[in-house]
Amino acid sequence: MRLIRAIALAACLLVPIQALGQASPIQDLLQEHGEVIAKSSRKTIQPAIDALRESGLPAAQTVMERWQEKDLWIREADGAFFFVEKDGDTYTLLDIATGEPAGTADKSELKQLKPNSGIRGLIGAALVQFQLQDPNPASRRAALDAIARDPEASHLEALRGAIETEQDAEIRAAKERMERLLTIPYGDTDQARVAAIRSFDGDLGLDVRAALNPLLATRTVVVEGDAPEALNVARKLRPGGEELTFDDAYELLVSKDLAPPAVDRTAKRVALEANAENGLVAGFATTDLDTWTERNRAYDELAARGVVPADVPVEAQQEAVGAHSYYLAYAEPSAAITDAARRSLASIETGVMVSRGIDITLDALSLASLYFLAAIGLAITFGVMRVINMAHGEFIMMGAYTGYVVQQFVPNYTLSLVVALPLAFAVTFAAGVAMERLVIRWLYNRPLETLLATFGISIALQQLAKNIFGTQARPLTAPGWLDGALVFNDVISISYIRIAIFALGLIFLVLLLFTLNRTRLGLEVRAVTQNPRMAASMGINPDKINMLTFGLGSGIAGIAGVAIGLFAKVTSELGQDYIVQSFMTVVVGGVGNIWGTLAGAALIGFFQKGIEWFNPSNTLAAQTFMIVLIIIFIQFRPRGIIALKGRAAEA
Repeated sequence: MRLIRAIALAACLLVPIQALGQASPIQDLLQEHGEVIAKSSRKTIQPAIDALRESGLPAAQTVMERWQEKDLWIREADGAFFFVEKDGDTYTLLDIATGEPAGTADKSELKQLKPNSGIRGLIGAALVQFQLQDPNPASRRAALDAIARDPEASHLEALRGAIETEQDAEIRAAKERMERLLTIPYGDTDQARVAAIRSFDGDLGLDVRAALNPLLATRTVVVEGDAPEALNVARKLRPGGEELTFDDAYELLVSKDLAPPAVDRTAKRVALEANAENGLVAGFATTDLDTWTERNRAYDELAARGVVPADVPVEAQQEAVGAHSYYLAYAEPSAAITDAARRSLASIETGVMVSRGIDITLDALSLASLYFLAAIGLAITFGVMRVINMAHGEFIMMGAYTGYVVQQFVPNYTLSLVVALPLAFAVTFAAGVAMERLVIRWLYNRPLETLLATFGISIALQQLAKNIFGTQARPLTAPGWLDGALVFNDVISISYIRIAIFALGLIFLVLLLFTLNRTRLGLEVRAVTQNPRMAASMGINPDKINMLTFGLGSGIAGIAGVAIGLFAKVTSELGQDYIVQSFMTVVVGGVGNIWGTLAGAALIGFFQKGIEWFNPSNTLAAQTFMIVLIIIFIQFRPRGIIALKGRAAEA
């Protein structure tokens, strides 16, 4: 019995040892700072966090993460730290070094650490060091993104320590860039900060400008006499000028307790109105108080009677302002830093201007390719047949709706686009041939009747589209590989859809040049264009050529409709947005000439984008100015950039 009691007593004595778990360096470190950790004060917690971060212990990261998540507990009896798993009323203790069970405890025996947001922020900053060296590249990139969102001085040392061990070249470059960005505000010496600033000369990254601009933040400072040497002066201000009004200068003196407050005009007006009685204010007739000179005299009389607070005379205000100097000073005290920031931002601004010019050029080229696609069909029909086809925009609309219908049956967007392009050409080719056979062929050499007839067909086609598809805009979805944009830097980018349209325009330019210059159809079209009677005498059927030409121009408009529908909503009015630009492109370039149409599209595209650059907030005004410039251009060159000989030139 005595032996059994001894064994039972020994087992009871061993329970606390088992519950505590095996001693570990991480446990010893936490207990060393246990009092500070338990207090959970943001003012005193930093040494404990620093000790964990710099310990190099494998469990340090896990402990800090669980602490940040409010999952670190202290046993009141001995101050030991544990993780806890709760199962109903049972609290299972887990060793913070190994994660192994280390006994159980009642809730009353434990204290849960609940760090506030400030302490969690400090822990998060310390965890960056571990995240920057995480084996998972995605975690390291995420850490860099977190630093970029909320940079702190403590991140700089962690970054420097993580650069040397980085094996991924791309992530290493990102770390080095982030280290230089953090050195700008948090560097130890002015020399290091200046070197970091100058390393970004000409860099167009938005993050660079975000780091440099705060260095040039200014404030207005007032001093007696000359500026002190410690003040980093941007320039001296003259009270009464555009940058500093006299009233603002005096208010600044008042805010610095360098002058008594003056009574502003609003307060004076209120006081005068409150003391008006029987048409008089302090003996002055209210009808005479129509100037501030008279109002000031009345107010001064009230002040002399003790009715209102005395105002500071203007002469005294002027004397006080004149006795002080005003400066626009940088918040950054180091002149070397601000000088470097100014020079670097100047070089960046130059690069931004150049890049904006390139970006505008790319936009103009993409817009020109769009206008070329929309106008090339019109150029063919207008040049060969001299038909003013006001329904050309509706052929563009028909092509866009064809692409939409195809996508309803072919859900794969890439395949649907491959099917839609030739199908749109076939549909609009057939529609164009039908229109030419039924209407246009009876109206040759009668341009006014042709214009009215095609305008009526345009309205009819729009109404037909509304009846079939409704008035709601229909989406023509681009394939996934056309999503996004090709980005060169933070200023220059162009969407993949624009690139595709540009490539499509080049393809059609090549195909049309080949067709017109290397095929029998092209030879006959050129012959009819230059001299239809002579072409007929040579065995060419002008009537057939007119039909095929009109169908070809209409088919190309249909393909243009598919391209336009990829980034514009497909509605019955889609073609109306491009018919005016198409006619302008044809007329400016030179009627019936492919190279002229290309030149006209480029001229109009660059004109429009250039005007939008100067007036980016009003695209309607840009289009209006563009039309005016084109009208002026036509006055000096009525046959367009490249004049065509033959029937088109004679008309």
